Amino acid sequence: MLIDDRPDLQVLMVHRTARLAFAPDSWVFPGGRVDPEDHHDDFDTLCVGLTDREASTILGVDDGGLAWWIAACRETLEESGLLLAAAGTALTEAEVNHLRDQVRRDETVFTDLLLAGGIVLDVGRIEEVARFITPVGPLRRFDARFFVALAPADQEPHFDHGEIVNCEWVRPSEALARWRAGTMEMMSPTVRMVACLERYRSARDVMVTARRRLPYQRVRVADPLGRYEVLLPGEPGYEQAELEVESGWVRLWNPD
Repeated sequence: MLIDDRPDLQVLMVHRTARLAFAPDSWVFPGGRVDPEDHHDDFDTLCVGLTDREASTILGVDDGGLAWWIAACRETLEESGLLLAAAGTALTEAEVNHLRDQVRRDETVFTDLLLAGGIVLDVGRIEEVARFITPVGPLRRFDARFFVALAPADQEPHFDHGEIVNCEWVRPSEALARWRAGTMEMMSPTVRMVACLERYRSARDVMVTARRRLPYQRVRVADPLGRYEVLLPGEPGYEQAELEVESGWVRLWNPD
């Protein structure tokens, strides 16, 4: 989730083409899977702000946690054209665009391009804030991590008219209103994360909470056979709602 104060809190969402097999015609955050090429023998040459040990501890994996952060940066560049680079990395607009175009042609070359260009990712600017696991049943299941970061101040989003056919900065409350009205299709976890953002007044407030790395809180569902209202900690009825209906955990549950 790329967020910015424009001047109030807004989040960048991208619109997937209706031709895709997964989540067609849906508004989502830039993202995708962790590929083998996102793992690296020496993460310190690619990343600052977070060690692999720290990243792995945050995610609860043995090692290789920084691969998730690298994947987030790669997918962000590919789907929105925005590069989350290290502070002090002086890249021109033309250089960012060239890197973006190369990754769109072949996403497996991302880390090689970073190394060749001496570009270091400031992963300390990116916080992991949620995890959702899709239910048992479908042949394909997803274990999705959600991250949040401030959008680069000197870049503008760009989509490729292929997998992504539009992008838009949108207020969380407006996105939810459009979803309820049926004019902005979103997957269930996307809706839950937009609802998390709606609790905050500014991008800074979101990042302050994200950096606290609060313990996960499980989302709960009220009236699962009726209105199916997913609740977050602190919302009315949360303590009485069903715990085992959705497998989702969030860290953005306390904006105080």
